[in-house]
Amino acid sequence: MLLQKALDSIEGLYEDMMLKAQLRLDSLTKPLGSLGRLEDIVKQLAGITGELYPSVNSKAVVVMCADNGVVEEGVAQTSKSVTAAVTRNFTKGFTAINVLARHSNAELVIVDIGVDDDLSLDGILDRKIRRGTRNIAKGPAMTRQEAVDAIEAGIGVVGELHGKGIKLLGTGEMGIGNTTTSSAVASVLTGSSVDKMVGRGAGLSDEGLINKIRVVEQAIKLNRPDPDDPLEVLSKLGGLDIAGLVGCYIGAAAVRIPILVDGFISSAAALIAVKIKPEIRSFILPSHGSAEPGSRAVMDALGMEPLMSLGMRLGEGTGAALAFHIVDAAVAAYREMGTFDDANIHKYTPL
Repeated sequence: MLLQKALDSIEGLYEDMMLKAQLRLDSLTKPLGSLGRLEDIVKQLAGITGELYPSVNSKAVVVMCADNGVVEEGVAQTSKSVTAAVTRNFTKGFTAINVLARHSNAELVIVDIGVDDDLSLDGILDRKIRRGTRNIAKGPAMTRQEAVDAIEAGIGVVGELHGKGIKLLGTGEMGIGNTTTSSAVASVLTGSSVDKMVGRGAGLSDEGLINKIRVVEQAIKLNRPDPDDPLEVLSKLGGLDIAGLVGCYIGAAAVRIPILVDGFISSAAALIAVKIKPEIRSFILPSHGSAEPGSRAVMDALGMEPLMSLGMRLGEGTGAALAFHIVDAAVAAYREMGTFDDANIHKYTPL
């Protein structure tokens, strides 16, 4: 099975290369540690790739697109048809992620993993598992096998990108209702109360928010997922987009490509992946702190601190695309700065 093979191949970071990267960082013409988290990024990249001078010139953002049956419960202010409409618009080049990916010199990879429509278009990868999930307020979102199939689709997409020479990945999603599924998943996996996890998504009213909280509580009570079985939590409460992203994190760790989390939904997927295989965490970099209220709890559960806080909550991989610029800057400083020897400067050593 592709999933088990990928999981079995995942190992930890190359600690020796991280030490070498630290020596290089300490030799640069700056006070020790003064580039802060930029230095952490470089060391993590070295540990992932096993390269003293890691390259991130070839990038891609993978956007998993799928519909969610829970939209039937009125948890979103738009109909599920918007999922297909926006997914089609990704191929036209004018959405936010199109612009931000372009400006970070990243390829945009649009994947139909479960849109409830026919999207036979150039520019969209057809990896459809089924046409949307079932309504989690009435039963499991999908079967366990469907969840595995979606994860394996994500692993496969990453494998293809690795074969093309991609060196850095970002994650994104599109799916009306997916803040509801993410809230349900995250609430169970973090042990947080539903009312602290659920947000307004794309702009729910006060009444709509109350209903969304009720629906998530009902879904958890009805499906009773085992929090110690992340695959069960995913299959009972999640979405195909989330499952595909879980596969992206697993696939990236298997082929040793650094991968950036986007916002709340993709971080919920990252948490599932890390619960399945804790070593995967070392291959993931944060991007921004989503404005969705549950984002903080999920990032805390992952043990990560976002690189940016911009009040964003769009999804689509927009935060990951922005964070590419920070990763680029970290690598450029590391590779291009001179050392104390180059500058003929002696390091300060206390008496």
